Amino acid sequence: MAEKTFTVTAETGIHARPATVLVQTASKYDADVNLEYNGKTVNLKSIMGVMSLGIPQGSQIKIIAAGSDADEAVEGIGQTLKNEGLGE
Repeated sequence: MAEKTFTVTAETGIHARPATVLVQTASKYDADVNLEYNGKTVNLKSIMGVMSLGIPQGSQIKIIAAGSDADEAVEGIGQTLKNEGLGE
């Protein structure tokens, strides 16, 4: 199991377009990948789950992965957050 906490830096938070990018990235991995925000945990491979959280700028989010490529999943999703200007 691997996990890492990020701060959302995008002015608009995690809305439809960035949520789609994160879901696509998470879906590349075999590991079960979850996103935790404000006490709620959703499957990061589910666009509806991610959208239901309504994550605004300045939020702390945690990416949690379990499975054979969990470390790679957390690193890859973290890189996507940085590359897309969504978080750090």
